[in-house]
Amino acid sequence: MSDWKNNFVHFIGQVEEQFDDLTFKLRKRLNYFHPVQIVPYRSYGTPNRLYIKGRVLEDKGIAQAQDKDTVLNNLLNMYKRFESDEVMNARLKIEFQGQEHEIVSDREGYFVLNMEPSTPLQLDNIWHPIEIKLLDAPVPFTTDIHAITEVLVPPPDAEYGIISDIDDTIIHSNAYSALGMSRIVFLNNARTRLPFAGVSEFYKSLQLGRNGKRNNPFFYVSSSPWNMYDLLKDFLDLNQIPAGPLLLRDFGLMQNKLVGSSHMGHKFKEIQNILLTYPNLNFVLIGDSGQEDANIYREVVKQFPGRILAIYIRDVQLPEREKIALAVSEDMKGHEVPMLVVDNTVEAAEHAAKIGLIFQEAIPAIQTDKEQDKGHEPGKESV
Repeated sequence: MSDWKNNFVHFIGQVEEQFDDLTFKLRKRLNYFHPVQIVPYRSYGTPNRLYIKGRVLEDKGIAQAQDKDTVLNNLLNMYKRFESDEVMNARLKIEFQGQEHEIVSDREGYFVLNMEPSTPLQLDNIWHPIEIKLLDAPVPFTTDIHAITEVLVPPPDAEYGIISDIDDTIIHSNAYSALGMSRIVFLNNARTRLPFAGVSEFYKSLQLGRNGKRNNPFFYVSSSPWNMYDLLKDFLDLNQIPAGPLLLRDFGLMQNKLVGSSHMGHKFKEIQNILLTYPNLNFVLIGDSGQEDANIYREVVKQFPGRILAIYIRDVQLPEREKIALAVSEDMKGHEVPMLVVDNTVEAAEHAAKIGLIFQEAIPAIQTDKEQDKGHEPGKESV
């Protein structure tokens, strides 16, 4: 980043800090605070190290999504998500295996802990619940505020992992159009936004793999902001799409996030961290042609040769974007990694069955799921 951009970001960051401090002092003087809540994020780890992340926020009372919510309801909830009041310097206690760890939230309410279990984890279950309690905060709060976070640890007999984009890969978003994306995201909720046809059954078949244990781990890497976490988590759960850590991006003026953070840089870094965390696990990558997924995945293949089993790119039906994805697909042939640019889920599933990632018997269920979804989906059915 050039010097003028560094200076500009530094200046804006200072202004933001001063504004936040003045706002907090005014609210404290007026005793104007909402209840405090801990928002834990699904994360991942290994038998010997667990990564815990979450946020401490004031609870704005975001309503549970309903099928009949009006546009006004959805707009109000979205406003509350982005007009968040972070609780900095909140002191938290994390308990696991008889150990206690204390951690303090940063200026934006985030807390992060890399924790080493006292004894290696038993891997009977892919998810491991960990309790987080609020000990103290600079704002009024009630006693016994706690939350349970979930940390994914792949078992040693997992066949492979799956790293998937979200916007325009699982859910129709028009992420390649700022206006189109704003209209879809702000006017809908987790119930009224539907997955692309056949995604649920295809992802379940990948999770199942061919060992029948349904223990192949999913990781969702997206450039959506952390403010959207609850909506995206609810969307996955409501549509019976396999649970996995949601690795989102922080939007703000601090730490160069306004200027220095990019879609490609964020996603590549998160994928790189996953592959480094699990050096003995190979992966399937799923994305779309709308943004930079094809180019990001090409760099992943180059940096981690032999680790990527297949790449599936959903075509968003924009000729210039398709052309880029197809060119990357040709390049991948030289790396002996199959990369398909597909129009629908069944195409991807048939290839996955052909190369032994899923059962051939899973195809009819994916086809049925695709047909059932077609009547509800905005746009052409796809991965």
